[in-house]
Amino acid sequence: MSDLINKIGVKGALANEILMEFLSILFILILWQVSIRVLKRVESRYKGHPFIKSNPGFFPFMFRCIKYSVIIIVSFMLINHIQIDVFQRLFYALVIIVFAFFTNGLIKLFIPNIRERIASKTSTKVDDIIFEITERFSTALIFIAAIIVALDKVGVNIMPFIAGAGVAGLAIGFAAKDTLSNLIAGILLIVDRPFEVGDRIELWSAPKNSATWGDVIHIGLRATKIRTTDNIIIVIPNNEIMRRDIINYTAINKDIRVRIPISISYEADIKKAKQLIEKASLELEWVKKDPPPKVVVKNFGESAINLEARVWIDQPRRRIDTISYITDRVKELFDLEGIEIPYPKREIYIKQTSNQERKNKI
Repeated sequence: MSDLINKIGVKGALANEILMEFLSILFILILWQVSIRVLKRVESRYKGHPFIKSNPGFFPFMFRCIKYSVIIIVSFMLINHIQIDVFQRLFYALVIIVFAFFTNGLIKLFIPNIRERIASKTSTKVDDIIFEITERFSTALIFIAAIIVALDKVGVNIMPFIAGAGVAGLAIGFAAKDTLSNLIAGILLIVDRPFEVGDRIELWSAPKNSATWGDVIHIGLRATKIRTTDNIIIVIPNNEIMRRDIINYTAINKDIRVRIPISISYEADIKKAKQLIEKASLELEWVKKDPPPKVVVKNFGESAINLEARVWIDQPRRRIDTISYITDRVKELFDLEGIEIPYPKREIYIKQTSNQERKNKI
């Protein structure tokens, strides 16, 4: 090889430098072929591995990494040998952009696998939402950072761009303050977890004459979707949710207490009425026996004694069913036992006067 270089007319240190460059490139190409062969063997050996099955794009990604790495190394050697500043700067900027593509591909490749492993160990779906946010914003952050660094390598003054981006971001922030407020509220909902997907919560914005509670079916960055017991989907902006008191029926456990107002007349037997109410409550299989149902006297009304049945149930989604059944059943038992359920009454006394009395008044 050195004799060929001498015949061309290149001698001395330059000849040795060209020879070393040629050998280096030859070595890199040989290493490339060896790496490809080794990776193919690894692919054929581990193609049945669970990770490879769940990530079929892993080996194609690795092949691309090796291919472009060789191209970048060889190009770097040639650019470095040319010693032209403009070409070097452009080449470094291009390498940064290519590296951003590889980094983004690597994140997209491994995040689904990590999400599957973590989500399988948790009973909530909040982890899926966090990974979804990461996937959405990681690409933008990676390429924005890569473009800024690449422009700096080229020699472009990026400070005006950063200042302009700050002013533009401020203007966009004022224009889309409601959207940004909902996004921030969505992140806070994910972090604080006042409720999770599947929880049953109370609604304050339900349509008139419709159910006032429902199940959380989706927690998004902008809004939360709740399906009421009437099978109506209500989409509530996260910012509005964070300003309200959140009533969660299933946050701690599934046991809740239901209060049912019942009135009886003053002439009724209070002790017997309490026994009948407790009997009606225990007929439901989801009413807990421990603690047992309890009936208390709330107050004395104008024409009735106001009682309140307090029962614990282990199925919070049957709260309305509990109230409806016990109310109907108590009415039947009261009718059988002769216990009156009062209604407002007015007693009118008519006083008759004689003609003489009327004359005396005149």
